[in-house]
Amino acid sequence: MRHFLKKTLAAVVALPLAIGLSVGAANAEKIRIALAETPSDELAAFFVALERAKANGLDYEWTAFSDEELAIQAVLSGQMDIGFGTPYSAMQRSKAPIRIIFQLSKLKFFPVTTKKYSSLEDLNGEPILLHSRGGGTDSIANVIEERLGIKFGERSYVPGSSNRVAALLGGRADATIIDLSNKNKLMRSEAGGNFNVLEMFDVDASDEALFGNLDWIQANEEDVAIFVNALVSTWQDMHKDPTIIRRETNPDGPIGQLPAEILAELDGFYSDAVEGGLYDPNGGGRKAAQADMEWYSAAGQLDGTPAELNIEDFWYLAPLDAAMK
Repeated sequence: MRHFLKKTLAAVVALPLAIGLSVGAANAEKIRIALAETPSDELAAFFVALERAKANGLDYEWTAFSDEELAIQAVLSGQMDIGFGTPYSAMQRSKAPIRIIFQLSKLKFFPVTTKKYSSLEDLNGEPILLHSRGGGTDSIANVIEERLGIKFGERSYVPGSSNRVAALLGGRADATIIDLSNKNKLMRSEAGGNFNVLEMFDVDASDEALFGNLDWIQANEEDVAIFVNALVSTWQDMHKDPTIIRRETNPDGPIGQLPAEILAELDGFYSDAVEGGLYDPNGGGRKAAQADMEWYSAAGQLDGTPAELNIEDFWYLAPLDAAMK
């Protein structure tokens, strides 16, 4: 049985976020994918890759959880097969052989604040709004503290950069960390003059990656190969021409059902992302794995130094190596 179950995004988002948003019923014949947020422009390239995988015989369903932590737990429990996130702490602590197979995006994030602050040092003791506990923006905050010798005040969590921008605009937050696209949109808007983008050091580690249980990955080698091949082809084509994402977006799929104003900005979104180095056309691989060892150990999410850590304890590179040949 090879088919893709479609639901309208409106019907999906009406379901309780706290328990996750499900498309279709559980079925052992499908790859069950745990998203860490609802479909958005940031996931358009991923859904293009899924459409390509579907055309090559992959059967799948996706569930959008309200945050990365829930998506990670769904994979750890066996409820889901493939998850979104960077679950390094969970991988090291869990007895389950969880491994990353593909880097979806890098940690290209930017501290943005109201005019109250003009440098990262000014945020010492101040509250900050982040994406999720244990996620990429949380790790950025940890490394900022470690490098600059400061300590943020209360950390609050709101998934989705666009939602954190809305909090800034609505006066519900004075400091946050947001992605490249939403930073550009905010600073180009009429309200842009009310905010500062604080100077930040370069980061090449993974923000979002795909991971699964190694036993499941090896037992489903053929489907995983189709999936990874589709991701590689999409990421490489996107680097050659970012407009491929808009042109290949399925109008009947979850991205195609987003508001017209968002769809109209897909070309700009992916052009900015490719130019800004958000995506590795080769899926990250060993280079990303080593960068992750360095970053997440400094962020306090991995025990041990980069020299002590073995990337094969966290990454399973065989599917990506095969796709790159």
